[in-house]
Formats: sequence, structure tokens, C-alpha cells
Amino acid sequence: MSRIRIMTERCKGCETCNVACPVGILKMSESLNAQGYHYSMVDDPSRCLGCRLCAISCPDLAIEVFAEGAHYRFFAYESESR
Repeated sequence: MSRIRIMTERCKGCETCNVACPVGILKMSESLNAQGYHYSMVDDPSRCLGCRLCAISCPDLAIEVFAEGAHYRFFAYESESR
């Protein structure tokens, strides 16, 4: 089973991940993060395919996808890659 982790404090509410999700399990929260943005959240985690399109499309690197025991991170911060 796949799991999505959204780092809400990094999210700026652009909704790119919501559009990218082929099964439409992401939605915008009614709450605001510390930056004042409505952040994306997982509405129905049981329907996640583990395709990682949400993480790939996120310009703020706010999403990680864990699928079948593997942790996929396509982007690493400069300090993490060294």
C-alpha cells in the first residue's frame, strides 16, 4: 500500500499536485499553514496508486511518496545530496 506525506509548512497551495493526481485523492485543506496558505491534503489514502505524480509535480518539494516499502524522493536539497 502506498502512503503520501505532505509537509504542510512547505506547501504554498498551488494545487498542482491535486491536478496531477490521476485518482483525485488530494484536496485543499480548510486550515491555513504558518505561511497563511491552504495546503494540500490526502482525502482518501486507500486509493493512492503510488504513481508519485503529486511529488514530481510539486514545485515546493512538499510531497514524499512511500510505496511498497520503498521511499521515493526524486528531489534532494543541496545539503542532502552531498
